[in-house]
Amino acid sequence: MDSPEAPRFILFLPPVPSPPSLKSLKAAFGDTISQVLKEVASHSSDSQHAAILEVALAIPELSRNQHASRSTLYDGVQASVAAVYKLVCVIAAQGKINVEDSDGVDVRVLLIAWSPVGSDGQPKFASCGPVVGLDTLARCGRQWQFAFGVESDAGEKMVKAFVSAKGSREQDDGVQSTSTKGSEASEHQQGSTLSRQRNQHVAVGGTFDHLHIGHKLLLTMTVFAVDEAVKDNQTERSATIGITGDQLLVNKKHAEVLESWSDRQEAVRAFLDSILNFNPSPPSTTTRNDAGPNGKSVDLHYPSNLTIKCTEIQDPFGPTITDEQISALIISGETRSGGKAVNDKRKEKGWKELEVFEVDVLDAEEELEGLEAKEGFGSKLSSTAIREKLARQTDVPGSRM
Repeated sequence: MDSPEAPRFILFLPPVPSPPSLKSLKAAFGDTISQVLKEVASHSSDSQHAAILEVALAIPELSRNQHASRSTLYDGVQASVAAVYKLVCVIAAQGKINVEDSDGVDVRVLLIAWSPVGSDGQPKFASCGPVVGLDTLARCGRQWQFAFGVESDAGEKMVKAFVSAKGSREQDDGVQSTSTKGSEASEHQQGSTLSRQRNQHVAVGGTFDHLHIGHKLLLTMTVFAVDEAVKDNQTERSATIGITGDQLLVNKKHAEVLESWSDRQEAVRAFLDSILNFNPSPPSTTTRNDAGPNGKSVDLHYPSNLTIKCTEIQDPFGPTITDEQISALIISGETRSGGKAVNDKRKEKGWKELEVFEVDVLDAEEELEGLEAKEGFGSKLSSTAIREKLARQTDVPGSRM
């Protein structure tokens, strides 16, 4: 009988090489990730859900610059996360490992503020991500069947730091954010870094059908771009996730296996909760179904006044032209023109233009040999390809949906 709970695993990944090229990451982590993906994939049949692999990615800049604006840190963090996800796709394509649906491995990168050269700047325990310390992982209550590490000095230090945090009896459960004493002094020291624009309200839009690794990168960087409050936790903050309404998707290829808005919203919620919520309790939820554009939404409320708004959209603009407080937009390189169109509309209304952040287009064909491997890579980053695969399965008697 299938277990109702998906098996869960964790891989501790030390800081990526700089610059984080696919070649350098493959040399540093390729063998480890290949072995771990194969091991986790072997457990995928233990449940009706995909086996979960959480990659705890150490990003030293996040521990050294706790009070810097996310605008300042965005490019470096995005490059690291994108490179890890790209490497996962390349290795999965080469090894024919399923990382795209419920029969495979659900890979999720967690942003860990940790450096192998010292821990003085590590954030204290915080129950709300997306940026957390090893203490958070050690005390969050998640149960992993196996924990994996990288055989290197930095990799061994990271695992030891986690084990040490796991064994510590100090409890800081009352701390809800990475804000620490002396924040005003840190602001003064950061100077020009903190003068960059701070965005408390960030938006992204998409179909998010059959959530894949490209979507995960987009969603991760959206919630990362939401700045923390500098001096207190009373400032309202939000990430608006515009999810295309069902009626706009009826002409999509293989629409018969396209997920409903409710299913797509639930997939977005589950992924974001896994990188945001390190508390045993789920976030409180409110549902809106107001008349007018962008009135349908499922809102998730996290500590530090962070709200995730999963909003149904009926046009390419969504809340970006109905909610003036939104100040930043996350796009992929393929949708650059959409960001310009949004800002043109806002200018027409006399509103401030949005700060636009990009995520990388995950394309690694030059790293793959053979048509089969290239097609395998692309199928892991395309909702259309995933639907095509599922549509073929429905034509096979006795196949699993």
